[in-house]
Amino acid sequence: MASMIFSDCSSSATARLLPLRCHKLHRSCSVLSFCRRVSLPLTSTRPLLPSLSSLQAHVSSTFVSAKMATESSAIVIDGKSVAKQIREEIAVEIARMREATGIVPGLAVILVGDRKDSATYVRNKKKACDGVGINSFEVNLPGDTTEQEVLNSITKFNEDPSVHGILVQLPLPKHMNEEKILNAVGIEKDVDGFHPLNIGRLAMRGREPLFVPCTPKGCIELLHRYGIQIKGKKAVVIGRSNIVGMPAALLLQREDATVTIVHSRTNNPEDIIRDADIIISAVGQANMVRGSWIKPGAVIIDVGINPVEDPESPRGYRLVGDVCYEEVVKVASAVTPVPGGVGPMTIAMLLSNTLSSAKRMHNFN
Repeated sequence: MASMIFSDCSSSATARLLPLRCHKLHRSCSVLSFCRRVSLPLTSTRPLLPSLSSLQAHVSSTFVSAKMATESSAIVIDGKSVAKQIREEIAVEIARMREATGIVPGLAVILVGDRKDSATYVRNKKKACDGVGINSFEVNLPGDTTEQEVLNSITKFNEDPSVHGILVQLPLPKHMNEEKILNAVGIEKDVDGFHPLNIGRLAMRGREPLFVPCTPKGCIELLHRYGIQIKGKKAVVIGRSNIVGMPAALLLQREDATVTIVHSRTNNPEDIIRDADIIISAVGQANMVRGSWIKPGAVIIDVGINPVEDPESPRGYRLVGDVCYEEVVKVASAVTPVPGGVGPMTIAMLLSNTLSSAKRMHNFN
């Protein structure tokens, strides 16, 4: 799979954004239309629009037919709008907690080095914290700092009762032991969900992790919010990283999907992917998944964020996913865009984990 060459996609097809909120007289029209297109029940315990729950008995649980999927473009799963809705919900809960207890959730971020992309991520996280009322703490260390200095910062935040979540921005400089540093974060403040005890609990039936990694959690939340049934479906996760692929597969399994992982050593990956009802791609290969790999009516969550050259862009490049969007949008029933799909959800889930941590520490329901 890694040796294959993937060309850029054409831009001949467009997809339609599914708004989360409509006018009062038509607020259910887009979601109902989507459910009718893909024949999915609104089974989520966190429905997109709560007033639509009465429609459950009238909507089939099977996926969209091949004829419907090929006659029109896929519904776009609007991660940006979903993330906005989640942030609003978090802000309400934080205000309620502050009023009742005087406690404000706190998130600490440790940044080592001067990578521009990492600095941008940290800045966006701080902005998101400010937007919902979470106190943010930040430590910026030079790239040549010692491993012990990073560990000292983690220890300080572990012991600080005003900090409920600790995030070490990755990647770390090459001279540092990433595993050792991440393991130093107290499990009760591991809002990134990477502590081996959290991952171990995620993998075991009957055990509950304190936190779930943010990006995979965001993928599943998108499926829930759009009422897409996971139970009993065939799901394929492309990529097996510790950050996305592996925990995404574990989460799908917890949702009672039948899960297959496709990776760089998988033979004939397109044949496996073509059998999937739900696809989560997190492989980091621009436009790798082609339209011919997709079963008509499949739902696609594209985690990839890959720069490709674009002379018409002011930056000289544009961002695309792992999935050849212009091709799969003609075949799939629903797909996330890049950007604007999974990306906004990652930060929203980080805020959610931080709030959950503060509630748990202070026994606030």
